[in-house]
Amino acid sequence: MEESPHLFLCPISMELMDDPVTVSTGVTYDRRSIEQWIFGYGRATCPATMQPLANLDLTPNHTLKRVIDSWLDRGSPSTSSSSSSSPSRMLEAERLRSALANLEETPFKVTALKNMRAHIADDVASQCEFVSSGGIQVVSRVMAEALAESTTGGDLSAFAACEEAAAVLAALPLADAASVGSVLAPECMRPLMALIQRGGAEARLHAMDIVTKVSNSGAGDWTAGLEVDDVLKSLLELLSDEVTARLSSRALDVLLDVVERSRKGPAKAVEVGAVHVLVELLADADDRHDAERILLLLKRLCKCPEGRLGFAENDLAVAAVAKTMLRVSQLATQLAVKVLWLVSVVAPSEKVLEDMVVTGAVAKLLGLLHVETPPATKHKTVRMMRINGGFWRHYSCFPTDLRDYLRLLE
Repeated sequence: MEESPHLFLCPISMELMDDPVTVSTGVTYDRRSIEQWIFGYGRATCPATMQPLANLDLTPNHTLKRVIDSWLDRGSPSTSSSSSSSPSRMLEAERLRSALANLEETPFKVTALKNMRAHIADDVASQCEFVSSGGIQVVSRVMAEALAESTTGGDLSAFAACEEAAAVLAALPLADAASVGSVLAPECMRPLMALIQRGGAEARLHAMDIVTKVSNSGAGDWTAGLEVDDVLKSLLELLSDEVTARLSSRALDVLLDVVERSRKGPAKAVEVGAVHVLVELLADADDRHDAERILLLLKRLCKCPEGRLGFAENDLAVAAVAKTMLRVSQLATQLAVKVLWLVSVVAPSEKVLEDMVVTGAVAKLLGLLHVETPPATKHKTVRMMRINGGFWRHYSCFPTDLRDYLRLLE
């Protein structure tokens, strides 16, 4: 058998500890040796540090005992020197399991969660141990309980625990189906949505990290077991607040995913105010990628009747979309044409058609016919002109030279 690891040896006898106990200075000894030192020799100091003992209590070190027993059961195989089964790794794993076992009972949850987060950060082995030990479920319960306490009693420390719990989960890769399934449980998702809505900037980022990982996991319609309204409201509130560009970018990505995957997603999104929020964002968007994603969202929403109605009722919608044409990118122009096609041809309204003249959208569409554009975009533009040209050319604000061009198209 290989030599016993140094961590397992009693500092007095230098032999493998059979019954490890800890004295007031925090040093662990074998019970028989330390009892002989204290009661046999009448010493009231710590043998290793020579510091006075505050008391003569001997506290069993159950964690170290389990690790030693585990090492003995393995027969100290030659592979025990590897990082996965070394004594130090086994001890760390046992400490993590012990911390999880005590997490729900400790009054110092924020501190415990901070320590846990530091323990698993960038450590794949610890992350695997955390997940296999039911860590996601434990931390989710703590998060749900903390949110409930903060909501009913206004306890700020409880909400801090909820935020720190999210930071722990955000440190995990969440790349396997089991982990994603655990996160999708209501006791985890409800607090995450609350954090996205009213957490601090860092807590919101952690919550969005988790939701983004779930969204990117390929788990099909991951919103199926959730209240889609709550998810959508949380994302739209985050977009409205414009906390940071990074948070807004992630919220747009997840919103796109929800609208795409969920059968009721588009109609629900319109119902909770998505069109209004997106139009406001598009009007001020100065990032090409953001503008393209917002236009893609508006296109998806306008495929349903509720979305087209919401678009038509918004006084800024046509102007915001028209502004992006021939200005942001070719993709943005293509998407803008598709949006205008949906609201002016598929289900036209007089208000939308009037807005398209007043805001210059029609003039831009005519301009598209003179530049190189994809065939599908040009086809939709010509069709819009032919179908609605008779309505547009009667407006006094419509340029005279363009009226003749519209007659040619007809």
